[in-house]
Amino acid sequence: MSLLFTPFTFNAPRGPLTLPNRIVIAPMCQYSAVDGQANDWHLSHWSSLLNSGAGLLTLEATAVSPEGRISPGCLGLWDDGTEAALHDKLSRARRNAPPVPVCMQISHAGRKASSEVPWRGGMLIAPQDGGWLPQGPSALPHLPQEPAPAELSAEGIAKIKADFIATARRAQAIGIDAIELHGAHGYLLHEFLSPLANQRTDAYGGSFENRIRFVEEVFKGVREVFDGTLGIRLSGTDWVEGGWTIEETAELSDRIKAAGAQFVHVSSGGVSPLQKIPVGPEYQVHLAKAVKARTGLPTMAVGLITEPAQAEGVLQRGDADLVALARAFLYNPRWGWHAAAALTGQVQASAQYWRCLPKEAATIFGPDARIGMR
Repeated sequence: MSLLFTPFTFNAPRGPLTLPNRIVIAPMCQYSAVDGQANDWHLSHWSSLLNSGAGLLTLEATAVSPEGRISPGCLGLWDDGTEAALHDKLSRARRNAPPVPVCMQISHAGRKASSEVPWRGGMLIAPQDGGWLPQGPSALPHLPQEPAPAELSAEGIAKIKADFIATARRAQAIGIDAIELHGAHGYLLHEFLSPLANQRTDAYGGSFENRIRFVEEVFKGVREVFDGTLGIRLSGTDWVEGGWTIEETAELSDRIKAAGAQFVHVSSGGVSPLQKIPVGPEYQVHLAKAVKARTGLPTMAVGLITEPAQAEGVLQRGDADLVALARAFLYNPRWGWHAAAALTGQVQASAQYWRCLPKEAATIFGPDARIGMR
């Protein structure tokens, strides 16, 4: 039997969360919200992905405050308005789709906040042009030509921790199954971890113990108010000499496990323009493998895993417990269906779609679907 199409269970405080298979849709920013509020774009996007055949849908980076957005178009969950909009659109999408668990990635963009959308260059937007002053652990810009962010004070750090906790409470209230803290790709939590972005001299900078302090405090605060499945996405390496390393990633993952994590999602890079990434098929899988071997924490691998056989191979080798894909699902929103046909697996889909399959794939929806094939 294909491992990709076997269930996987997370054991969270509220009880077990069982995924029907081990395919995870990784978070993908859509840059389409208005004042942080989800809209019809999100309704359509989520409705499609909930019918993709994946076992878990992770919503895009969801900001814990207005100033924590990557761009003015980024999704948020920080007040009653953003909560009502997200709840409405997600609830409607879920009512019209199979019962797929939903994970929310919560995030603060740090010094990468106030950026233009990627198709307009992605550079920082000046306050006079509708942007705002980004914040970071140190007054160090991401790019040399960019203005420096405001260095967070002790009070600012405390406020952001409170923002993460408040967003987690709202996620719990609207029925989110899982939360992934965004500690990767050069955003705020990652900035505190990496000595390339964090040159503080107080209790939050310098040594490894100090650089991980903020992330640990945020994680523990979220764990106290959210009883569902909880994990973190980490960059396994900065791909820059003197930056954050895979050994540090594994050590932090071990500590997060002890603090009540159910998973770690291992990506890489994003904190420095000096990064030299050896991009190629499965180029980050070895990072997930190292964390899994060190910690035993359920691990998601991601990064140019595009074919069903690749995903199956990652699991068969024991490199990770789950496989996450992002852009592959944008290109092919039925990727899970094709994987099930290739690997003789089964997926969930709305009954309205049961009649669409070619004969050679007619069993991927399970025996009940055969009624619709007549």
